[in-house]
Amino acid sequence: MHIAHFTNTYHPVTSGVVRSVSSFRQALAALGHNVFVFAQASRDYEDNEPFVFRYPALQLPLQEYPLTIPVSNFVDTLLPSLKLDVVHAHHPALLGQVAVRKADAFGIPLVFTHHTRYREYSHYAFGLPQNLVKQVIDRWIGDYMSHCQHVVVPSESIKQILVETYGVTEGITVVPTGIDVPHYQQAEAGDIRQRHGWAADDTVLISLGRLAKEKNWETLITAVSPVIQKHPHVRLVILGEGEERDGLEALAKELGIAERVNLIGTVPFDAVPNYLKAADLFCFASVTETQGLVTLEAMAAGLPVVAVDATGTSDAVRDGVEGLLTPNESDALAAALNRLLDDEALRHKMAEAAVQKAHEFDLQKLARRLVHVYREAAEARKAGFHIATDVQKPIFSLDWRQLLEVDTE
Repeated sequence: MHIAHFTNTYHPVTSGVVRSVSSFRQALAALGHNVFVFAQASRDYEDNEPFVFRYPALQLPLQEYPLTIPVSNFVDTLLPSLKLDVVHAHHPALLGQVAVRKADAFGIPLVFTHHTRYREYSHYAFGLPQNLVKQVIDRWIGDYMSHCQHVVVPSESIKQILVETYGVTEGITVVPTGIDVPHYQQAEAGDIRQRHGWAADDTVLISLGRLAKEKNWETLITAVSPVIQKHPHVRLVILGEGEERDGLEALAKELGIAERVNLIGTVPFDAVPNYLKAADLFCFASVTETQGLVTLEAMAAGLPVVAVDATGTSDAVRDGVEGLLTPNESDALAAALNRLLDDEALRHKMAEAAVQKAHEFDLQKLARRLVHVYREAAEARKAGFHIATDVQKPIFSLDWRQLLEVDTE
């Protein structure tokens, strides 16, 4: 098959979407398919893989990711020669809209992966009522899906959200982002502990993600404070960068644990398995995940998990088997962390179970499932099928007067 991925973010950006597009691209190519990626331009970055085509992009002040400009005469001229069989969109805006137009122009199926719980990012719309923003986002996503022949979701919990919110019952398939389990199992910590000044007897709790509000870092750092008081050799290590760094550093200082909390910043993707191998336990408090990919990667590296029981994470971790899941409360997280730190046998048991669970997310197996989705979408396009949403749902009959009321929650 000739497959086109349209994504607003790709290398050198580091994100779950980039990881998904990149890993599936490699796996699909290994299966003999031709995969083309259409993404944002990035200054001073040279692609080391073929068939990546770039749209212009702007790096705006205070904006973490470049703003892709969805216009390219070069791509418009190139596309007909690629003889595409399917267009796969990874965002509903910008290049996602290009994907709609190109799929329609060539009469080929459009597949959309719902990577993100978009309404949970409504707080970035400064000054607007949150109830208005969230419902407009829901309506926008529902409208976008109606252009598609198939929707991919990374977990069963996200599928259930789409069913309940939009009434989607056909043309939706769970295809998690796969992981290369041996790559994580065979990684080595090397000199990471020595390089960062961690003592040999430190017990390292590690977490990973953007330093953003929706990742719930305050809850995690607050939970770790009493844990460190009970276990002075515990150290929290966070990989990732973002706008919340200053606030999180201030919180750690306020709690008196700044010396035991290390915000490492962004590390190269290839180095992440080594950092995981240098740690003893993975902890996570995010409540906005769609799959829990970073949690699965930690499990593949042999780490037991303590995390907030939320979408994505609960799809990856079974409470009491691969780890412990807790309510979204610092006290509950702290109690779970202390339980595992006090029980070495339980940690080892959960670590072994974590590796076994990670094998269920084998990349090649999931790439073959994605190919099946593409073929189903092609048949659906021939039959004139589009994703149907339940127009009786409230999001399709918004009461604008009510929505414009100030949200005081």
